[in-house]
Amino acid sequence: MDIGIYTSDFENEFISLTDIARYKSDEPKDVIKNWMRSKDTLEFLGLWEKLHNPNFKGVEFYAFKNQAGSNSFTMSPQKWIESTVAIGIVGKSGRYGGTYAHSDIAFEFASWISSEFKLYIINDYKRLKTEENSRPSLNWNLNREISELNYRVHTDAVKAYLIPPELTPAQVSFAYASEADLLNTVLFGKTSREWREENPYAKGNIRDNVTSYQLLVLSNMESYNAVLINQGKSQKERMKLLHELAVQQMSTLSKIELSNLPGIEQKSDT
Repeated sequence: MDIGIYTSDFENEFISLTDIARYKSDEPKDVIKNWMRSKDTLEFLGLWEKLHNPNFKGVEFYAFKNQAGSNSFTMSPQKWIESTVAIGIVGKSGRYGGTYAHSDIAFEFASWISSEFKLYIINDYKRLKTEENSRPSLNWNLNREISELNYRVHTDAVKAYLIPPELTPAQVSFAYASEADLLNTVLFGKTSREWREENPYAKGNIRDNVTSYQLLVLSNMESYNAVLINQGKSQKERMKLLHELAVQQMSTLSKIELSNLPGIEQKSDT
């Protein structure tokens, strides 16, 4: 069964108690309320809030704790949240709405539902976390790449490397069988085969060993090349126009002051 998970700060994850409760009944709201009536449950929720929530209202909590267990006592997520300013349980609306709880609390709820079910949930949760942690952080990768580019584009040598070289008469007149190699020549000054001969021990191909800027411009060149082909431009004409586009875009990108972007750390000397 599908169980919803969401996170607000990429550290603390909240799991749907509503989805878990469906394992036990078609009326998940009633299942959650019955669980929250228990004195043991309230003690657990109160302890969690004391550890994580400085605004937790202890007076209201102790009032509920003293009433818990009596036949007349009722408790709902909304009543708990509003009365104690709890943060461990939240209500969400919309398509994937319902009652969500911090993973610590959700596992406790799952244990109340079924010890076997709790074990399944924990194992699947650990699997998701392992998969998540095995992928490099997108933000870290982005910052690292931009920081690396920022370091490169501010050196004359690399700026010269980033700007596509002038096409030689031989390159302009050469008939390229592959449009990919035509673009490689325009942007990098060489075909894929020529690059491989120059870099016999490099991993991947020529496009696996270039900067993000160059890949961005290459993508734009591919779209522009398709337009030129539809216009009936010859290969020689297209090479000149594509080279002008590449030089203009790479020159612009190389002048970007990446250090002014928020949240980007400068590359250290170590």
